[in-house]
Amino acid sequence: MKKILITGGSGFIGSYLVKRFLRERNKVLNLDKLSKVSQNLKIINNNYSFLKCDLINSKKVLKIVSNFKPDFIINAAAESHVDRSIITPKYFFDNNLIGTINLLNASLKLKKIFFIHISTDEVFGSLKIGEKKFSETSSYDPRSPYSASKAASDHAVRAYGETFGLKYIITNCSNNYGPYQFPEKLIPVVIKNCIDRKPIPIYGSGNNIRDWIHV
Repeated sequence: MKKILITGGSGFIGSYLVKRFLRERNKVLNLDKLSKVSQNLKIINNNYSFLKCDLINSKKVLKIVSNFKPDFIINAAAESHVDRSIITPKYFFDNNLIGTINLLNASLKLKKIFFIHISTDEVFGSLKIGEKKFSETSSYDPRSPYSASKAASDHAVRAYGETFGLKYIITNCSNNYGPYQFPEKLIPVVIKNCIDRKPIPIYGSGNNIRDWIHV
């Protein structure tokens, strides 16, 4: 049995991770500030616990990590809506960058810990038709406050790994979709509009192509 702390464990990706690791009989602590996009998780399991916490609160984060002493931290907490990041960029940098740094500082207090940082392919920017697809070695080229805040948090994780020897992995998956996704995202919006017989929103020229990965 491993002890796994999952931030954003009530979010779209985080809630799937919580259920997955509980099925594998690990001890899971879900750390989430809870917002309108959070899942209403009703889990009855002796290996599961939940604490409401905003990662901006560095003292509370440090106390929780020090008490739980996880083997793994999976950082799935993030503000992830591109359009809203344009309206409130500071809010996105505070949550996505400062929150990650607070987690990293708390992680350094433990001798053996593995830090898994859930990021996005949007840190690599956009491709034109026919250009080579992104890979783990692609250069960063964020195009929105959201993707810039995630790119900054990626760099912070990598810097802590190189400077302090923190073991880490950064994932840069493409657009996620699946059951229970909050309806502000593209696929739920399209499905709901079809059901309601409303027009489907078109972004830009409508010629853009996206990769999708099931949650």
